[in-house]
Amino acid sequence: MKIVISGANNRALLIATSLFEDHDIVLIDKEENLSDDFNKLDIEVVRGNAADIKILKENHLDECDVFIACTESDEANIVACIMMKSVSQARTVCFISQEDYYYSLNAVKNSNFNRDIFADYVIRPEELLTQELFRIITVPSATHVENFAKGKARMLEYPVKETSPIANKKIKECSFPPEILIVGITRNGELFVPSGDTCLEIGDKVIFMGSVKSLDILAANVFREDIKVDKIIIIGGGTVGLLLAQALEEADIKCKIFEINMKRCEYISEILHKSLVINGDGTDFQLLLNEEIEDADVLISVTDNDEKNLLCSLLAKQSGVKKVISRVSKAVNVALFEKVGIDVAVTQNEAAMHEIYNHLIVPNISILATVERGQGEIMELELPENFQQRKIMDLKLPHKAIIAVITRRNRVIIPRGDTMVFPKDNLIIFTMQETSEAIQKYLYNC
Repeated sequence: MKIVISGANNRALLIATSLFEDHDIVLIDKEENLSDDFNKLDIEVVRGNAADIKILKENHLDECDVFIACTESDEANIVACIMMKSVSQARTVCFISQEDYYYSLNAVKNSNFNRDIFADYVIRPEELLTQELFRIITVPSATHVENFAKGKARMLEYPVKETSPIANKKIKECSFPPEILIVGITRNGELFVPSGDTCLEIGDKVIFMGSVKSLDILAANVFREDIKVDKIIIIGGGTVGLLLAQALEEADIKCKIFEINMKRCEYISEILHKSLVINGDGTDFQLLLNEEIEDADVLISVTDNDEKNLLCSLLAKQSGVKKVISRVSKAVNVALFEKVGIDVAVTQNEAAMHEIYNHLIVPNISILATVERGQGEIMELELPENFQQRKIMDLKLPHKAIIAVITRRNRVIIPRGDTMVFPKDNLIIFTMQETSEAIQKYLYNC
């Protein structure tokens, strides 16, 4: 598949890095925007403007299958998609940050009078990141939260601490609520699929999947902590900070927002009704102390600068904030943030990558989430009509993987080894990234 990416930024780098081994990638942008990171990839680079039809035709970019406009300018992305649609049959992805553009484009796309809009998919990464942050905040002890099967199933990632009742126990020796599976463990930065004989060590990050009800019981009985989510501090009043504050207000959770730009403070103060907006720098330690940062249950630093987010987060940890979450623009920095003690580091570009992969690259297979910076995948697939029904224990998958959820019509099943699987069942599977494709092929040919 030939994929053209417009915009040489961190978002484009993640997309290109994820896809270049299996697809022909062409990056187009102006000379001054290109960084050395792209030279490490086996991709073609075209210097110029993606909105220039002459450049598109001269470089045969109009022959592409997928066009992704992901510059930092909404207007440039819109115009580039319009130009590409005018000269090709490519499916187009348009990245949008501004709320009015995003909702207007989706309104037109979903209307009866004009379905042939210039963008096949409109993605707003800030909204995807906000949803992820909200899930993490509302499940205090977890470091990663994902919902599946229309909210009826969930994945939670918990760290094993010295005080945990499951520390230094084998999985088969632990008493968990029904409808729960341990699908993965991250140990010293390496993810693997465990067995019943795997011992849970202090420092492990354990990935559970199961029904929402059972995971709520797990959180209350096994990972209970004295964390009440009543007071939230948000560093950065940009798009993500504002969206998150609005979501928290709807959940009746108090928050303070620190924003350095006075005009921006005035703007978000008019929109928010319960939150306290403070004009100040989140890296000003004295200001944070004056605002009693130590009493916060959670601090989230969501400026658009990784260095500032790291500094704010470290100051919060030093002050004794119970849980610190930081936005990371560069995916390669996630490991660094976690290594220095930040509880959760998230990047909005990974969520956007999932959307592209699901809708355009492998539309019959949905990658619902990735784990540990892409080491593991949670994928969803529907078994074909000619699939021969059998028990899960008789599937004999070619690699280690765990079928965590089965959706059968409107019923959600958390399976065991003796659970039967039937044609047209919808499976949610946890596996390692390098074995994902082999497992897909095996199940389709069973």
